[in-house]
Amino acid sequence: MSHDSDGQQDREGQSQPHRHACGNLFGCGEEQGTGVFREDIKDAAFTKRAADRLLHMEEMNQEQLDSFLSARGRSRRRLLRASSFMGALAGVGPWFSKLARAADALDGVATAGNVASQRKDEQGRVHVVESNDKTVRLGVYDTTLDPILKIDSGDTISYPNTWSHFLNQLQPGVPVETLAKLRLSNPGHGPHSIIGPVYVNGAEPGDVLEVRYKRIRPFDWGAVFNNPGSIGTGLLASDFPEGQVKYLKIDFPNMTAEFNPNIHVPIKPFQGTLGVAPPDGFYPPLTPGVTSSVPPGPHGGNTDLSEMAEGSTMFIPVWKPGALIFTGDSHAVQGDGEINLSALETRMQELRIQVVLHKQKNFAWPVAETPTHWITLGLDKDLNVAMTLAARNAINFLAAHADLTKLDAYALCSIAVSFRVTQVVDIVRGVHAMIPKSLFAADMRKQISVV
Repeated sequence: MSHDSDGQQDREGQSQPHRHACGNLFGCGEEQGTGVFREDIKDAAFTKRAADRLLHMEEMNQEQLDSFLSARGRSRRRLLRASSFMGALAGVGPWFSKLARAADALDGVATAGNVASQRKDEQGRVHVVESNDKTVRLGVYDTTLDPILKIDSGDTISYPNTWSHFLNQLQPGVPVETLAKLRLSNPGHGPHSIIGPVYVNGAEPGDVLEVRYKRIRPFDWGAVFNNPGSIGTGLLASDFPEGQVKYLKIDFPNMTAEFNPNIHVPIKPFQGTLGVAPPDGFYPPLTPGVTSSVPPGPHGGNTDLSEMAEGSTMFIPVWKPGALIFTGDSHAVQGDGEINLSALETRMQELRIQVVLHKQKNFAWPVAETPTHWITLGLDKDLNVAMTLAARNAINFLAAHADLTKLDAYALCSIAVSFRVTQVVDIVRGVHAMIPKSLFAADMRKQISVV
C-alpha cells in the first residue's frame, strides 16, 4: 500500500511481530530500529536563485511535487490561498501561482549540496539524492568513499533522474561501437552508473536491511545491446561477432516498448543493481575497498532479478558497519537469463525505496518478496552450484517458516516451486526459487514473515 498525497496512513511502515522459529539459514533476534521517525523540518531559504530553479524544474511532474508536500506545507498553502494577498498575486498572472506551488513543494525540505531531506511520518524522513559527479561512480562499489548520505531505519530515499550506463553516456542514437569502446576503456569496471554509498545508522554485520521498492518510473526509452563478440560478453559471444544496439520507445499508456511495428514488449520496470558493501573475500577487489559492480553476491548487488518491481521487497544481509547501500542499472524490462548481456537499459525518472533495519538476523543470502511469492536466491560462477544454493535456501526458508520438515520442504519444492535462471552474463550466475504464497492457507500466509 502506498502513501497518497493527502497524507493517509501507509501500514507497510508498521513493524510486524516476530513469529517464526529460525532455521540454519536465518538467525533469530529482536527487531530494533524499525520505523524510526524524526521531527526535522526546516524552512528552506527562498531566494531569487531558488525561485528560478523551481520554475525550470520541467522534469519534475505534479505527482513528484505532491509527494514532497508536508502537512505543514498543505496547511500553509490553504492559508495563503484564502488570503487577499494571495488573491492579488494570482491576479498578476500564472507565474506567481506556479512559483507558489513550487515553493510549497520544498516547504520543510532542507537542501544541502546533493541531498534534500524531509520528514514524512509514515515513511521516516524522505531524502532526495541526485545523480551527479559527486554521487555516482562508474562500475564499482567504492567503500572507501565518504557516505553521500546517512539515514535512519524507516527512512525513504528518492533517486530522481538517475543516470544511464557509462555515466549517462548511453543515450538514444549512440552507436554500439562507442559503447564497446567505453567498456574496454574501463577494465574491471561494470558499465553501471552506481549511486552511493548510503550509510544506515546502527547497521552492523549480522543485521538485515529490508528494502521496499515504493516507486519505479523509467524514462520513455530503453536500449538493448550486445557487444562485439571479441569482447567476450553475453552468453553467445562467439555466435555473434558483430555488435548491435536497438533503441526502443516506451509507450506508457500501454506499458509496452516497441521492438518493431509488429512486436510490442510489456514493460516491467525494476532496478537491476541494489546492494550493500560486499563481505571480505567475496570477489577480488580492484583496489582495497573497491569492487566491480558486475558480479552479484551475498550482498545483493547486480542480481538482475526482474521480480523486484514496484511493490516488491528485498531483504539483504549486512556485512559492513553502516551497510553502505549502492544502486544503479535501471531496467524497463528483462527476460530471465538476460542472455545477450543487457535488459532494456534505461534511466529512472524516479526510484524510491524505503529502508528498514532488522537487528541480528544472520542471513547468509538475500531473500525477496513480492505480493504473490517469496523468492530465495542462489549465486555462483557455476550454474549448477547456483541451482543447488537456491534449492537449499528455499528448503531452509520453508522449514523455518511453514512448519515443515526439511524432507517435506524438499518434496514441496519439487512439485510446487519454480526455479528460474536469473541471469548468466554477470560472471556470477543466478538462480531464483519462486515460492507461491497461494500454496498456503490464509492464516498461515499471514504468519509467514521473512524477518
